[in-house]
Amino acid sequence: MNFMQPVRDFLGCATPDAWLREAVKQMPLLMQDHANCEKKAASTAMNLMFRYNDRRELQHKLAQLAREELLHYEQVMEMMEKRGMSYRPVSAGRYASGLRKHIRTSEPGHLVDVLIVGAFVEARSCERFEALAPLVDAELGRYYTFLLKSESRHFEYYLDLAKEYSPEPIESRVAFFREVEAELMTTPDPVFRFHSGVPIAEEG
Repeated sequence: MNFMQPVRDFLGCATPDAWLREAVKQMPLLMQDHANCEKKAASTAMNLMFRYNDRRELQHKLAQLAREELLHYEQVMEMMEKRGMSYRPVSAGRYASGLRKHIRTSEPGHLVDVLIVGAFVEARSCERFEALAPLVDAELGRYYTFLLKSESRHFEYYLDLAKEYSPEPIESRVAFFREVEAELMTTPDPVFRFHSGVPIAEEG
């Protein structure tokens, strides 16, 4: 899939095999956290739209993104219901907080960093869907493959907006967050989630 190459190039590492092995053993938890991630992604986009309501391009792109994320949330919920899985809250892992703690507090740096972090979250989701698709059952694999194009577009939305609203080139900030994100992916993580790192049980 050629449209996936920019996603792979953007990320600093591939998903570790240890995470994939754990994922296929914990699909109910993974689907639950996936649903929560879609809902959180819609909420993040909406919060940015309210906070920066004078940015026309941001309004346009994030409105579309929020609609798609909510649709995906509904789709995952329906798939869970078909499989007899009940919805329940799942506590957050370290991933989002591990990225967000490095976001600058003053503008325009704050907005730029939030958008860059958004790009990494979307790109990682996309990369994981591609890696998981051949490992899960046929129905779920088709759905994960279906998600790839929209998720790859979402990563580009965030990155394009970061470039538009930054008064200076963003390459150094992207490189910084790439290192942070890769470390979160490749180091031991005690909590298994859709965006978690190497499962503790797989360490070593």
